[in-house]
Amino acid sequence: MATVPMGCSIPEKRGWRNVVFPFLRWWPLVTPQTLRADLLAGFTGAFVALPQGVAFATIAGMPPEYGLYTGMIPAVIAALFGSSWLLVSGPTTAASVVLYSALSAHAAPGTPEYVQLALTLTMMVGMVQLIMGLARFGALVNFISHSVVVGFTAGAALLIATSQLKHLFGLNLPRTHHFYESIHALILTSNDLNPAACAVGGVTILTGILCRRFSPRFPFMIASMLIGSLFALVLGWIFGKDTVNIAMVGALPATLPPLSAPHFTLEVFQMLAPVALATTLFALTEAVSIARSLADRTDQSLDGNQEFIGQGLSNIVGSFFSGYVATGSFNRSGLNYQAGARTPMAAILGGGMLILLGILVAPLTAYLPNAVMAGILLLVAWSLFDLPHIRKIYRTSFTEAVILTVTFVGTLVLALEFAILLGIMLSLVIYLNRTSHPHVFVRVPDKRYSYRPFTTDPTLPECPQLKIVRIDGSLYFGAVNHVREELRRIMRQSPEQRNLLIVAEGINFIDMAGAEFLLRLLREIRKNGGCLYLLGVKEGICSHFRLFQYFLEIGLENIFETKPEAIAEIYPRLDHDICKQCTARIFLECESGISSKELAEALS
Repeated sequence: MATVPMGCSIPEKRGWRNVVFPFLRWWPLVTPQTLRADLLAGFTGAFVALPQGVAFATIAGMPPEYGLYTGMIPAVIAALFGSSWLLVSGPTTAASVVLYSALSAHAAPGTPEYVQLALTLTMMVGMVQLIMGLARFGALVNFISHSVVVGFTAGAALLIATSQLKHLFGLNLPRTHHFYESIHALILTSNDLNPAACAVGGVTILTGILCRRFSPRFPFMIASMLIGSLFALVLGWIFGKDTVNIAMVGALPATLPPLSAPHFTLEVFQMLAPVALATTLFALTEAVSIARSLADRTDQSLDGNQEFIGQGLSNIVGSFFSGYVATGSFNRSGLNYQAGARTPMAAILGGGMLILLGILVAPLTAYLPNAVMAGILLLVAWSLFDLPHIRKIYRTSFTEAVILTVTFVGTLVLALEFAILLGIMLSLVIYLNRTSHPHVFVRVPDKRYSYRPFTTDPTLPECPQLKIVRIDGSLYFGAVNHVREELRRIMRQSPEQRNLLIVAEGINFIDMAGAEFLLRLLREIRKNGGCLYLLGVKEGICSHFRLFQYFLEIGLENIFETKPEAIAEIYPRLDHDICKQCTARIFLECESGISSKELAEALS
């Protein structure tokens, strides 16, 4: 299991060198001991990346070797320039599904034109990621609900499963762009099943299930690939290759990642811009979520902006080395952690060893049946259904369940880039709706305690002249209207309470619109013969140079730091003829008989 070397620490510096060369921060951690652990973890990751790369490239509609290329150079660049010590970048299921959905309508998958569009899209995604990182938009992904990722992943799993059933059953069907089209085509051709392909796919799936059940530490993809391929060879030897007629993936070129170049035109840019934005947001959400979960386990501080930069550079550089869109891989990152990786050197070594393994093993894919790859991808699809998490979301949060459902259904019936943007927009709308409705509730002193704490209890009496209200939430342009309506409703219920004390301890942010609202509220209250008071305004808000003028107009004598100070200063300003007839007596000043100044001195 991954651990930080004892006695080692990384100084937190923000100089330009740590932004341009972030690997200088963790390089002091590299020792002979960590290097041995990283070497083992890197080899394990490279060994698993072989079948994964071929599988994910198949999902993406790319030639199989491009899945290996995407796990080579991009993984090294992301490790060097990212923030996470354990994140491993490369091809992923989600990115591959989005790529296929977005590009298959413009070019035939696997063709040179399709590959050229994929490289161009990769470059665009990398540029957007890099710009967002340099602009310090790292916190943006915090506003995207994780239910978007869960819903999209579940939908993508169903799309993967249906797209691979034709290979599992040995059917020769054209590629389709929609979920329902795949199902319809399968039903129409169900009488043409290839029994040998079905048997090979079944053995592959059974091997993966048994491996995960009885030997979870051994990569099930490798076991399934070996057993399924051997079973296909046995069937061909017994019944004859022509009789069995099992389609093969074909031998991959045993070469280094070839140099490539994106092709930019105005038409291509306009066509791919929406896809690039959707892919960027989803890829960054996936990568940062994985990096954050690993950082929590190792007590590492994660820099989201630097992670954006690392992911962007990995895709930019990768597009020149035949790599399509790469992002943080959950499977490879989790395996990297479990294999004992100590520093980012594990991902760097893994990318280098994948290059060597690709050259050595690539010719063997000539004996890899399509039915075996289909069985492996069905196992991958099943693992993407996070059923415990989905059940938990539906049981605990209605809004998160709505986000998950909309994203899932959108993934099945819409273009994937629009499904992702729909889920992200819905999560942002729900977030903005929450922040635009701060809690506004009436507070009263509790006479049952000697120090009279403020509480929310409608059965307790209120001061007939002073309404006390607490606001919890930011007072910004989106929330002003809601707060205004709530305060008007509260004040209409007791018009005799002409003075208003706002407990502002729960207000973390006030913008110009919020400050203007407080001034208008002050004028309305003064017109009715009362005054507005503020309690517990946070220092950062009150001292903001742009808002300070507004607080001066409200009156610094009407802004208080503590409750005793506020009540002691407000009480003498009340109408004492009304106080003489009052039976509530909720303030200490009401019962003490001493002056407010003396009481304030006693309380201090």
